[in-house]
Amino acid sequence: MNDQARNLRRSTAIPEAVLPPSLPAVAITGGKGGVGKTCLAVNLALLLAKLGKKPLLVDCDLSLANADVLLGLNPTATLFEVLTGSAPIKGAIVDGPGGMGFIPAASGRDELTRLSQSQLDSLIGGLNQVAQGYDMLVIDTPAGIGREVMSLLRASRTVVVVVTPEPTSLTDAYALIKVLENSDPGRDIRIVINMANHQDDALQAFARLKKVIATYLHRDITLIGSIPRDRHVAEAVRNRTPFALGPDTPALLALRAVAMRLKNEAWRDKK
Repeated sequence: MNDQARNLRRSTAIPEAVLPPSLPAVAITGGKGGVGKTCLAVNLALLLAKLGKKPLLVDCDLSLANADVLLGLNPTATLFEVLTGSAPIKGAIVDGPGGMGFIPAASGRDELTRLSQSQLDSLIGGLNQVAQGYDMLVIDTPAGIGREVMSLLRASRTVVVVVTPEPTSLTDAYALIKVLENSDPGRDIRIVINMANHQDDALQAFARLKKVIATYLHRDITLIGSIPRDRHVAEAVRNRTPFALGPDTPALLALRAVAMRLKNEAWRDKK
């Protein structure tokens, strides 16, 4: 894997000011689309709720939102109304399954792809306020390394990068991690290998990513879990029903193990 993030970083505006994480949040992100990021974020939040936490799922894929589709919800207020000033952020919170909270985003709103830094800062400030009523936030970010993504990652206590064993996914995940590391070194970055054909497939993919990050970035990363390819996940998506609400399947058991690890962390005291 070559160091392909250099040109990407040069073409991406990264805020110069490095601020400590302000949100008791795990940000679910990915270098590219199609890795199952939103599906894992939705079901992770549900599993945390089932394990006794009170999570708030926030769909921050602002212009291409679909977490509401996976939850089978039809919200009336979204982050579009919040960012345009027509609704307070508390007014966008809806009750999700299992007692979790949910803030939906909008879909097909081109103006949300051109937010100013002040708008992003305002969004993060609003999330910090509503977070007081929850144990933790689960933030589904857009894919890629744009300014919106980096702002959310820098504000979150923990960043979980979703990767598949495909070479393009590994390359793009490395690019994302490098941009984040260059702008905000030493962040808590963890990896989930998704849609692995078998355990060895996942471990080999993680080993490749870990090696290139150690070689070029001189830091370590942690594997927080691997989710096997599972036909039940695709069926749940088609039915607009989270697989976390169904019977135990290989993917559900694997993601529950990830949720249990995150559940036991002290999100509000973590430095």
